[in-house]
Amino acid sequence: MCGIVGAVAQRFVAPILLEGLKRLEYRGYDSAGMAVISLSQNIERRRVLGKVVGLEQELITSPLEGAIGIAHTRWATHGEPSKRNAHPHVAGDLVALVHNGIIENHAELRRRQTADGYDFTSETDTEVAVNQIHGFLRGGDDLLAAVQKTALVLDGAFALGVIAKSEPNRLIAARRGSPLVIGLGIGENFIASDVFALLPVTQRFIFLEDGDIADVRRNEVLIYDASGQRVERAQSISNLAADAAEKSGYRHFMLKEIYTQPRALAETLEGRIVGGKVTDECFGRDADKLFDRVKSITIVACGTSYHAGMVARYWFEALAGIPCTVEVASEFRYRKTVVTEGAIFVTISQSGETADTLAALREAKKSGYASTLAICNVPESSLTRESELVLMTRAGPEIGVASTKAFTTQLAALMLLVVALGRRHAMTPEQAAHLVSCLESLPGKANVVLELNAAIETLAEDFVNKHHMLYLGRGSMYPIAMEGALKLKEISYIHAEAYPAGELKHGPLALVDDEMPVIAIAPNNDLLEKLKSNLEEVRARGGELYVFADSRVEVPNKPGFHVIPIPSVDDVIAPIIYSIPLQLLAYHVAVLKGADVDQPRNLAKSVTVE
Repeated sequence: MCGIVGAVAQRFVAPILLEGLKRLEYRGYDSAGMAVISLSQNIERRRVLGKVVGLEQELITSPLEGAIGIAHTRWATHGEPSKRNAHPHVAGDLVALVHNGIIENHAELRRRQTADGYDFTSETDTEVAVNQIHGFLRGGDDLLAAVQKTALVLDGAFALGVIAKSEPNRLIAARRGSPLVIGLGIGENFIASDVFALLPVTQRFIFLEDGDIADVRRNEVLIYDASGQRVERAQSISNLAADAAEKSGYRHFMLKEIYTQPRALAETLEGRIVGGKVTDECFGRDADKLFDRVKSITIVACGTSYHAGMVARYWFEALAGIPCTVEVASEFRYRKTVVTEGAIFVTISQSGETADTLAALREAKKSGYASTLAICNVPESSLTRESELVLMTRAGPEIGVASTKAFTTQLAALMLLVVALGRRHAMTPEQAAHLVSCLESLPGKANVVLELNAAIETLAEDFVNKHHMLYLGRGSMYPIAMEGALKLKEISYIHAEAYPAGELKHGPLALVDDEMPVIAIAPNNDLLEKLKSNLEEVRARGGELYVFADSRVEVPNKPGFHVIPIPSVDDVIAPIIYSIPLQLLAYHVAVLKGADVDQPRNLAKSVTVE
């Protein structure tokens, strides 16, 4: 959600911090700010409401010159979006702090600190953290000790970057729950909430573990665990290029990411299929032994990843004969569950830092599951580090808030798991070979369906002035309808809902009129005739139908029916292929409405708080 960048160097750091913030804009935010320790050894701060470009203009008219500093993009939780609530927060002109996450005991701390004489200048939960550190500094602690003691006082999730004018060559970073990475340079070091922020200045990183506090200086980084003991953390070399977070000629990141799906799907499959078979080794060490014990599957995820899990449930039960349940992580973590023998716990997340999914994983590890498996796009994320088995989607950086290539690669990864587990259950070798063949055809099929872009761009004009839409699907296409509706809501701000087509008569049909467009997904499967009957019900009530249909399907050629022919694909991979034109539709509607496609209002890319 929020973005953190910090640097300690032998050069002025404001340009580095500003570039880092620009690279974190995709995470979603409503204000931006920066603080440095100036050449006169004072903390100087600039904050703006709105975009990073506003901060950039502020720095042109009022520069910040210093070799150590912190910067932040804020996504409001406590307190409205405003300049006074923007980070960094400062206490007594002595210490400045940036914070991602939520401090759950902020109200209690605020009462104590008010009694101690602190005046609050914001409505944020963050201000209690900087005041707490300030209090320890006044009591004689150095900056590291002050942050360590403060971390013990704070409840909740946080990533902190802290500087103090009394120690102008020292940047302290703390991580609990929210991601934080250290970038290693030559005579300079950095912190950030995401490696993308630092790619222009380094390819070497240390990923802090939960509870770590790092003492970052120009020529060394010392890391302490939650108990205060010195620890060594492994260095990683990022394979991402500095231009990985650039649009490469596309108008928006989302469009770029839609068009890179064929390549992303190929990357997901690369090396995972050998001799026409899915290899167990691609899931991790001893996966073959663990998979032999699996009798059922629990999938937990949020948002788009949850929709991927819902599709997979159809696959696991219909193709593999394995019982499968799918739950929203934010619900799963707060209810009592019954774990059956041989159940594997599967989490799905693009970022690997989704707070609810991580919390659900941690609960599951205490609950007796046979194993845990993460399907994720970020190699060094908390989710991958804390799971027993891991399957990386290899989608590459996804910058647009509305997920596209992460979703289709998650589906491809889930199908790999279906095959790996299914051959131990109800799946015959012939069925497994067929599924592998379908998987291998995915990149080519995705390329073909992208050729519909121009037609869908024209179609999008029909929806610009609409306020509500229905999406219909049956079977495994129902979650695809949900995903299509979510995409439209996220970036065009048109209210859209998805229903199983058979549920129309149980309420939603009351909404249908000539102002309510209905999107239907009609692959050539055994539910097609049932779906056609549902479409006739819509048309009989004056509804305008837009049907994404297999090119072999005969859909009535009469007023009120608009057919978008989709190249014929096997029913098994149809959910993956049909999701792409729905992504394009949402994208073009949003562009026509003038919406901020890559950074839709109120949303964040990585949801690292509850």
